[in-house]
Amino acid sequence: MMTRVAKPALLKELFELGCAYSGQILALNKLLGQLQDAGNTVTLADYLHVLGNAGLLVGLQKFAGRQHRRRASPPKFNVLNTALMSVATGYSKADAKADRSYWGRLVESAVGAHLHNSASEDCKLYYWRESPHEVDFVIEKNHRLVAIEVKSAKFKGTHAGMDAFESAFGTCRKLLIGDGGIPLVELLSYPADHWVA
Repeated sequence: MMTRVAKPALLKELFELGCAYSGQILALNKLLGQLQDAGNTVTLADYLHVLGNAGLLVGLQKFAGRQHRRRASPPKFNVLNTALMSVATGYSKADAKADRSYWGRLVESAVGAHLHNSASEDCKLYYWRESPHEVDFVIEKNHRLVAIEVKSAKFKGTHAGMDAFESAFGTCRKLLIGDGGIPLVELLSYPADHWVA
């Protein structure tokens, strides 16, 4: 309530677009082209920080070994309550499940919201991507890492993203959430810190 918002229309648009793109990585400079109000990436980054502090929407940073590489990466948008993502779609539960892409982002956003909302102050949440590999979430606490992949449907194949992450950053705990791994309800039953072994 004490943060000055010079461009409330821009903040509102960022919030709406961030909710629509939850579960996706999107560079702020690309987002500028979709916004009506004039602004710059610094203003958008500040407003994303405001939305995060308000418990609405965060822009997760990419995990990287060096701090400056984290800050330079495009954010992965994640609503902190999936109702913010689903309210504008008009989907029923059946409609949402039928749209596989949307359902996958909704489940992933639910996991991200839970991990973010339940993490202690020294437990940090990121994403990781080095094309063609990706890890949905990375938890870092006390120099220990957990790579998390979320699957909303049956998955057959290897987990190349988690293997590539471990190859790049060393031994880590790898968690598959969904079919063939930890059930979603079990993940949601424990705070983020619980999963850091």
